[in-house]
Amino acid sequence: MALITDTAGRRTLSATRPRLLDLFCAAGGSAMGYWRAGFEVVGVDIKPQPNYPFPIIVADALDLDVAFVQSFDAIHASPPCQAYSVTAYRTGKGDTWPKLIEPTRSLLEASDRPYVIENVVGAPLQNFIVLCGTMFPGLRVIRHRLFETNFPIIIPSHRKHPLVHTLDKRKRHYGKTDEYKDFVTVTGGGNCSVEAAKDAMGIGWMTKKEMNEAIPPDYTEFVGTSLRRFI
Repeated sequence: MALITDTAGRRTLSATRPRLLDLFCAAGGSAMGYWRAGFEVVGVDIKPQPNYPFPIIVADALDLDVAFVQSFDAIHASPPCQAYSVTAYRTGKGDTWPKLIEPTRSLLEASDRPYVIENVVGAPLQNFIVLCGTMFPGLRVIRHRLFETNFPIIIPSHRKHPLVHTLDKRKRHYGKTDEYKDFVTVTGGGNCSVEAAKDAMGIGWMTKKEMNEAIPPDYTEFVGTSLRRFI
């Protein structure tokens, strides 16, 4: 099976793998994990995503025809999470954002395909597991994400959270950690350099802003390995 690239340098395949549709794909943290798990990946996002590493369709995911969705072997969806975020909960402004999980689930159920819905803690997912960077050797980021699936997954052990590298001089462990060896936080503010964030997340192709919203590819490589058993 030979790996080739399209004119934008995105990865695609010259022979058939199971095909996965990556809805609300953003810059491709989820997609890369599924590709590592053995899937051919096509993304869909309402905005152009120049750093997405696979073929992409610019469209509203919820406007897709069910027949098109059914042409894939499996579907992953990461609907925008602002309505369910910690910030929305604290400010009471969750209703100012569209709540897209329910219509996304309806589309995926109508497709009658194995599916995954990924979102933040607090989102109204069903039959979900929680993944964290402490579950994966080599990752150095604490990023809890929920994964709803219509197939079973065995959950890895959730280890105790370690101290996280900090730039806050008020914290007792300031100056005692290394951003290239210890866990870091990759958020809007952040507490480490962009290069250290890329190393901690296992993501080398994104901007800092894109990484703030992404999940490590290790998460979906793990989910995709379980998914392959049901394709």
